[in-house]
Amino acid sequence: MLSATIRDSGAQATRVERRRRRAIALVALSALALAPWTVQLGLTLPSSHRVHAWRAAWVGFDVLLLGALSTTAVLAWRSSRAVVLPAMASATLLACDAWFDVALDFGTPEVWGAVASAAFVELPLAGYIFLRTYRRLQATGHAGGEHCERR
Repeated sequence: MLSATIRDSGAQATRVERRRRRAIALVALSALALAPWTVQLGLTLPSSHRVHAWRAAWVGFDVLLLGALSTTAVLAWRSSRAVVLPAMASATLLACDAWFDVALDFGTPEVWGAVASAAFVELPLAGYIFLRTYRRLQATGHAGGEHCERR
């Protein structure tokens, strides 16, 4: 009975390791495929482009950011461990918002407002959320380093 239990746990560990390796391979291949695609875009995209759905794109992005921040706030209020996912999404979206605001306003008088917003609102808030999330993961032993074992 005990040997069957040990055998089953060993088989399960092997399956988990196989899934882990496949996931790592998928992400690594995706990163490798993105590199030449990014170079191609850099060489072939026009420097400007007229957009027909500008309002929908930005409102949609802000609705997504609003949802991520709201979910983060609710889950943090409830002290839920699930807060990590929307918190990381919120911080990432804030950094993206800062990038696109500055990049798209570059060369216009509006760039200074975008830089101020990025420097004093979006990036500090993103950094704060990343740091708080990392510390929460550290406290639970899931942040890596000496607290986590490699599986």
